[in-house]
Amino acid sequence: MTGQMVAFASNGGSASGYLSAPDGGRGPGVVVIQEWWGLVPHIKSIADRLAREGFLALAPDLYHGKSTRSPDEAGKLMMALNIDQAERDLAGAMRFLKAQASNSSGKVGTVGFCMGGALSLYAASKNADVSACVVFYGGHPKVQPDLAALRAPVLGLYAEKDSFVTVASVRELESKLKILGKQYELHVYPKVDHGFFNDERPEVYDTEAAADAWNRTLSFFRQHLS
Repeated sequence: MTGQMVAFASNGGSASGYLSAPDGGRGPGVVVIQEWWGLVPHIKSIADRLAREGFLALAPDLYHGKSTRSPDEAGKLMMALNIDQAERDLAGAMRFLKAQASNSSGKVGTVGFCMGGALSLYAASKNADVSACVVFYGGHPKVQPDLAALRAPVLGLYAEKDSFVTVASVRELESKLKILGKQYELHVYPKVDHGFFNDERPEVYDTEAAADAWNRTLSFFRQHLS
């Protein structure tokens, strides 16, 4: 497994991202979408973990070089994000992965966290190239996915104590997906908070919930991307 920064075409220009490939060199593609902090080491480590499990993982840099550890600054970066440009960058990342000879199935999935979770669902609703969509406690006030256009199956992973992406909002999403006849699995982990998967944030990280969510994610991708 090797990880490196790569450039890919996006909207007539170029964007960059962190690409991690399996030791065997081949695997289905997964786009890993950042939290509001930016393309930080934690997101790169998730791409590396996916590569160790046999996936070709690309984490696009949606902030184009900016990142932060400050919640206030992260909030400003998130709200300043051009959603249309972010979607084009994500579409470019998908095209890049689908074009790789090392993409063993020719398929691409998306997985995102917090802001990235909302963008994972949004990108899947905008792009028929997405074959599987995973959402970790996804939320962004400016991101409204077109659920009626969604083709990919969705796995949603949420936290009971989340005050940003509330259980009520999860149930509302579930109701909409059900009415539209979409394929989905939504799980709410009891007694955990927003960000429970981020092992670099001990104040919210939950070992048991994170392990279960990771296993569900791997099983979901293997089912729909192989």
